[in-house]
Amino acid sequence: MERLIHQIALTLVPGIGDVQGKKLVSYCGGVEAVFREKKNNLLKIEGVGEYSIRELGKKEFFEKAEKEIKFIEKYKIQPLFYYDRDYPSRLKHCADSPLMLYYKGSADLNSVHVLGVVGTRRPTEYGKEMCAKIIEDMSHIEVMIISGLAYGIDTASHKAALIAGLPTIGVLAHGLDTIYPNLNRSLAEKMIHQGGLLTEFISETKLNKDFFPRRNRVIAGMSDAVLVVESAGKGGALITADIANSYNRDVFALPGRSYDKQSKGCNALIKTNRAALIESAGDIISMLSWEENVDKKQIQKRLFINLSEEEKMIMEILHEERTVSMDVIYLKAGLPISKVASLLLKLEFDGLLQALPGKIYKLI
Repeated sequence: MERLIHQIALTLVPGIGDVQGKKLVSYCGGVEAVFREKKNNLLKIEGVGEYSIRELGKKEFFEKAEKEIKFIEKYKIQPLFYYDRDYPSRLKHCADSPLMLYYKGSADLNSVHVLGVVGTRRPTEYGKEMCAKIIEDMSHIEVMIISGLAYGIDTASHKAALIAGLPTIGVLAHGLDTIYPNLNRSLAEKMIHQGGLLTEFISETKLNKDFFPRRNRVIAGMSDAVLVVESAGKGGALITADIANSYNRDVFALPGRSYDKQSKGCNALIKTNRAALIESAGDIISMLSWEENVDKKQIQKRLFINLSEEEKMIMEILHEERTVSMDVIYLKAGLPISKVASLLLKLEFDGLLQALPGKIYKLI
């Protein structure tokens, strides 16, 4: 509980954003230590000024944090600090990822495949139909659809995912004490049982147009790729596409007629090589090699049946930790280090795991 209070409080201190907050935690060796560290030592950290350090000492942020904890406990909301295991791993590797997220839902935020779907708030019938068709045609693949719960394409993508039986996450630009737009309240309630709602903002956060780009970076950062269905020449969908490009994510766009206002943004993305032209779900699946991954996963499931008990134990450790060092595997497995090394080598040859630099391993 104390740690969570400090984690939330840190996100509330003015002048300390996501990047600087992570620097502070890393430098001090923990979030609680940030509030105990001497001022002179904190001033040595690049970008941290005296104003922020003075603010760190104020009790009001701890009082707000305690109030927020009561809220999340009452409504069974899961707080996720950036180094927590369940924090979205794709987003974690983005430099400006949120220090803290608040999640209410049932889906795994680290799904095997994640597709962000964005677009105009005023889609054409063609845009809504294509959005639904593309998502429907992905129902045979383990993919999570993520969008912003806004009017238009966002709403269409969430609804299509629910119909297709796919998990869908709505990323909000406000706290979980409200739903905007209000017309999507019933949709949001359904999503909690087949996906979820996610935000970096505490409860009672007032709506602010400046928060939408922050919401968009979460969508882009959590996704393997972002699909822009329809967009005018300017808009939030194009901002999300640009952020996705900056994160080295694949960006796809649905083309439209040159004189259609709601296709200008998509056509511009394609024309300037900021997005690949797609016409169907098959194009996305092929470009991302998702079918190949599905086949490999089925092979892995068959191989898993034939594993020894020791091999299964190592696979379970990797499944829990996602990426883990040989030393940790050795300690958890309780096997001789030489035995662990040979088992890891065999599992790597079987195509079940990948060896990374520094004797780090992860499941493929």
